[in-house]
Amino acid sequence: MKIICVGRNYVDHIKELSNEKPKDPVIFLKPDTALLDQNSDFYYPSFSQDVHHEIELVFRISKVGKNIESKFAYKYIDGIGLGIDFTARDLQAKLKEKGLPWEKSKAFNGSAFVSTVRPFNEGELEQSIPFRLDINGKTVQSGESNLMIWNISELIADISQYFTLKTGDYIFTGTPAGVGPVKIGDKLSGFLYEDKLFDLNIS
Repeated sequence: MKIICVGRNYVDHIKELSNEKPKDPVIFLKPDTALLDQNSDFYYPSFSQDVHHEIELVFRISKVGKNIESKFAYKYIDGIGLGIDFTARDLQAKLKEKGLPWEKSKAFNGSAFVSTVRPFNEGELEQSIPFRLDINGKTVQSGESNLMIWNISELIADISQYFTLKTGDYIFTGTPAGVGPVKIGDKLSGFLYEDKLFDLNIS
């Protein structure tokens, strides 16, 4: 199992971080040790004082595939859920300044939370999927799948040119605007449509 993440896939998020809009999908990977499941707390790492939340739609891959055409992408998805790409923003800034890889700030233990995954319906590709993140009862991020620069079918087609997709892989599809810091004691709640998929404590 691997975790494939997409960066800069929402225009408003690109603007809030003053990044350049990419011409192709920005892809990075997290190891399986980054995966945090529904029944675990997120423990604030000792090497950062500025960990940020990034809520994302997550799709689970159902079978092996490579060089997949976008029109067939739906055949490789069996689940949809929510994820949080935790980012040590202070560490990321230091690494970027030195032109170094970002893995320490993006792929550390527990940095890829995935909610309970529900069955995927092919018809969902034809509609906009709303989702949001609340912290301590207040909405801090909200998005819809039709606002993504590249939709999940296009992402699967692009990713599978470079990496063979395998059963159980997760694809994080990028975060909308509103990213910000979390602190110990916070309670994060994620909603897909209007259904609550998770509560996550920051410890």
